[in-house]
Amino acid sequence: MVTDTIADYLTRVRNASRAGHRVVEIPASNLKKEMTKILFDQGYILSYKFDADKVQGSIKIALKYDKITKEPVIRKIQRISKPGLRKYAPSEELPRVLNGLGIAIVSTSHGVMTSKQAKAENVGGEVLCYVY
Repeated sequence: MVTDTIADYLTRVRNASRAGHRVVEIPASNLKKEMTKILFDQGYILSYKFDADKVQGSIKIALKYDKITKEPVIRKIQRISKPGLRKYAPSEELPRVLNGLGIAIVSTSHGVMTSKQAKAENVGGEVLCYVY
């Protein structure tokens, strides 16, 4: 049994991209689906597909690589708020990752979004992870 499902999600994506895999399959949850949509919208993954053939379902993510160097687009994906130590930030103190080149995924009362969107909507929340 996995206690931190978000860390498991991030680890599976990180390990698959470092190993050069094209597709990674992850057990689904609503939070993971929203995080996957954000990664797709921001251009970090190629595509995704939600399969609901089992009780829990799964997410299939097609990873994105640079065409010339064959390097993964996701250079680093890091968990920030952990079950043992939650990290919350008000809208004024939401982090900028790599001076705006990366994204921070934030869970707010208005849903899961990037820190840039949360600042625009003037809502704070739990900082889940950094991606760059």
